[in-house]
Amino acid sequence: MNRVGISSNHRRLSRALHVVGDVTSRSGVAALVGLVVVAFLATLGVAGFPASWEAAFSTGAAAVTLVMVFVVQHTQSRQQVATQLKLDELIRSSPQADDLLVHVETVHDDELLEREQDQIEHHVSLREP
Repeated sequence: MNRVGISSNHRRLSRALHVVGDVTSRSGVAALVGLVVVAFLATLGVAGFPASWEAAFSTGAAAVTLVMVFVVQHTQSRQQVATQLKLDELIRSSPQADDLLVHVETVHDDELLEREQDQIEHHVSLREP
């Protein structure tokens, strides 16, 4: 498969994940899922709690949970990248800003801690009389 096909498939998958994320984040969907679970539990009780139904429900719930973990991870990752790009642009646009903070999320932990300490010291020095 060529690179264009991979990119197109990735875009389609990403769009599908965002649609699923958007739909499932609505309160009405949460209420509907709650009603379905309650209805299933009631039906399960009336039917005498058949083991095969319980196993099917558990398997379905586990599958939905696993998919939703990846949906949430994908949408949060994309949102985090967008937010980071906006923050980087704000840093670049301010003449007083430390441009070394652009893409600071990619540095090693030691450097990140050092930059954090520098920020703390800077803010403390601004508050001192």
